Amino acid sequence: MEIRNLLSFIRVAEQNSFTKAANILGYSQSTISFQIKQLEEELGCLLFERINHTISLTEKGAELLEYAQKICRMNEEFNQNFNLTKPVEGALHVLVPHSVCEQMIFNNYMDFHRKYPGISLKFTSLDTQDMFRMLDRNEADIMLTMDIHAYQSDYIIAKEQRVGIHFVTGADSPYATDKPLTIEQIVAMPFIATEKNTGYRRPLDELLAKKSIELTPILELERTDIIASVLEAGAGVAFLPDFATEKKVREGKLVYLNVVDASFEIWKQLLYHKNKWISRPLSALIEYIKENEFDN
Repeated sequence: MEIRNLLSFIRVAEQNSFTKAANILGYSQSTISFQIKQLEEELGCLLFERINHTISLTEKGAELLEYAQKICRMNEEFNQNFNLTKPVEGALHVLVPHSVCEQMIFNNYMDFHRKYPGISLKFTSLDTQDMFRMLDRNEADIMLTMDIHAYQSDYIIAKEQRVGIHFVTGADSPYATDKPLTIEQIVAMPFIATEKNTGYRRPLDELLAKKSIELTPILELERTDIIASVLEAGAGVAFLPDFATEKKVREGKLVYLNVVDASFEIWKQLLYHKNKWISRPLSALIEYIKENEFDN
């Protein structure tokens, strides 16, 4: 059984397409088809169902995929360990929320680049559902979410932690108070919101819908740091994750509001598709994000 055939098999499984796998690997489609046929003849079973120009893994194909990933990972590790002069190189595509993207790049990207100069990173900012769709199509390698807790059997959670989130306003704002408030009172105030479908706005919209309350923001922005600065000037109230506000709260520039009839669970999760081959560059990035983007 040849490693190159297993590599081609992994790419076809990731892409659900012989053509896309061929384009990635720089082979012709006929070469990929021949390699898969060789594997099927070797193993004596079908690896893919082929129906109406679409393919999907058979039960035996899914079983082989687990072994193939382990074999190729060990082969890569073997080559790296016995060729210590070879640097870790590759191109990786990372999906992140808008509010986290800039923070990740400014806080950590240059440090990562110094450690792994041969790895190039592409960041794309999307809402959570679009991230999952891209992972399903293998158009990205890994995603970092800030949303309600996601658990699906098709995805591996590399790391997760609960994220604090509060209603917040400027310390000198007329809306600053330590008195208990209701959600109805909050939304009646001038509200500055993150854009619809952002991970931490979605639970708020769902709660308001259940209560038949309509939210009409005076301003919508995707950047939480700008919203925090606007609040500091006394412009209104907002619903923001603590990572965007806690520094200003400690400095006495913002205050959290006590809303008694609303509670939320927001999670930061690092995920990748279960069929994704974890190459050495991707493994290095996963470990780096786990160490630098999560509280340990």
